[in-house]
Amino acid sequence: MTAAASAHEIPPQYLLSPLAPEPRTLVDILNDTARRFPDAPALDDGSVQLTYSELIADVADSVAWLAARGIGRGDKLGIRMPSGSYALYVAILSVLACGAAYVPVDADDPDERAELVFGEANVVGVITEQGLIRGPGSSRGWRAAAPLGRDDAWIIFTSGSTGTPKGVAVTHRSAAAFVDAEARMFLRDNPIGPGDRVLAGLSVAFDASCEEMWLAWRHGACLVPAPRSLVRSGMDLGPWLVSRDITVVSTVPTLAALWPAEALEAVRLLIFGGEACPPELAARLAVDGREVWNTYGPTEATVVACAAQLDGQGPVSIGLPLAGWDLAVVDKDGMPVAIGEVGELVIGGVGLARYLDPEKDAEKYAPMPTLGWNRAYRSGDLVRLEADGLYFQGRADDQVKVGGRRIELGEVDNALVHLPGVSGGAAAVRKTASGT
Repeated sequence: MTAAASAHEIPPQYLLSPLAPEPRTLVDILNDTARRFPDAPALDDGSVQLTYSELIADVADSVAWLAARGIGRGDKLGIRMPSGSYALYVAILSVLACGAAYVPVDADDPDERAELVFGEANVVGVITEQGLIRGPGSSRGWRAAAPLGRDDAWIIFTSGSTGTPKGVAVTHRSAAAFVDAEARMFLRDNPIGPGDRVLAGLSVAFDASCEEMWLAWRHGACLVPAPRSLVRSGMDLGPWLVSRDITVVSTVPTLAALWPAEALEAVRLLIFGGEACPPELAARLAVDGREVWNTYGPTEATVVACAAQLDGQGPVSIGLPLAGWDLAVVDKDGMPVAIGEVGELVIGGVGLARYLDPEKDAEKYAPMPTLGWNRAYRSGDLVRLEADGLYFQGRADDQVKVGGRRIELGEVDNALVHLPGVSGGAAAVRKTASGT
């Protein structure tokens, strides 16, 4: 039976794949912005400020450097550099511009995780502060060239229940569609542009960092990386936002809750994601002159699949799909539920990524014949379907989120039992009185 033959139809506002943005790549987006705003600041880490024309020139130099070392289109290249520096972001753009996919690992992560990620991704090399280190993989032998829409833009690893992180590859087609779909959504009356300054506070190994970067580079705004020490302290980041004239912030609610209201006075776009947004936080921060949005999306569906603008009134929704995404809420038999009912969220459309592991990919991105979809991602998240948006209800398994990062408790369990002298272990999440 298909959705069309079931008792309940998927509401049309949840089927937006026909509205997907025109195909292009992230490199197309950057070049288009640089043509429109060559002299606008593009990147400012406190020590170095680059205009868009200067950024393009630096990226071109880096592409030539990578090409001379045999890196080309279709390759996978690791990036492990300290957060907060302009060099990190130039490296990311350079990998994209030579047609390769970047595979980020936080510089502060253990070496064991870096080796696992780079090995699973089979990277041909890793860009570090010291230069290019050879990796376990072999180059495809193609010359450095602008990517095509079907080429991978990034590969980001999420937590795995078996103890092995799962590599998720996102194509340029999906990544650019995400960037362009968000551009249709935020600040439509007074769009982001030159003069805006966008916080870059998230690890580039976390897919929400892609939102930060491209909120700036899609619109001609300036990306402003924050020192990792400030981000970790939480509270100290608030005054820094004021001193650096930040106007656009994408963050997790637990971090924003630590900042005094005056730290956000100049912020005209505030985006939450990665974890549930408390209604009281939305009520406090959704003020006149500022758009506040709550977003939802797994890495497997390209950062954000749906969003809701918050007015500070009533329960917090995760909203309706981005243009190009399809959402369905299904029961245990895979059939669409009625308005007001709870079911598992299934995602389709232009944002679907893929797992590097073919078996895992076939399992998690299987067809949904009950919906008539050839490929779909079953999120494992339970949501309530309403006409105005979805309302998150919890997980159908033991996956949790801590600081916006997805963590499979099974992966933690597995790591515990492999410690010397440990024969058994179990992980659980405890909240402090402040909710963190």
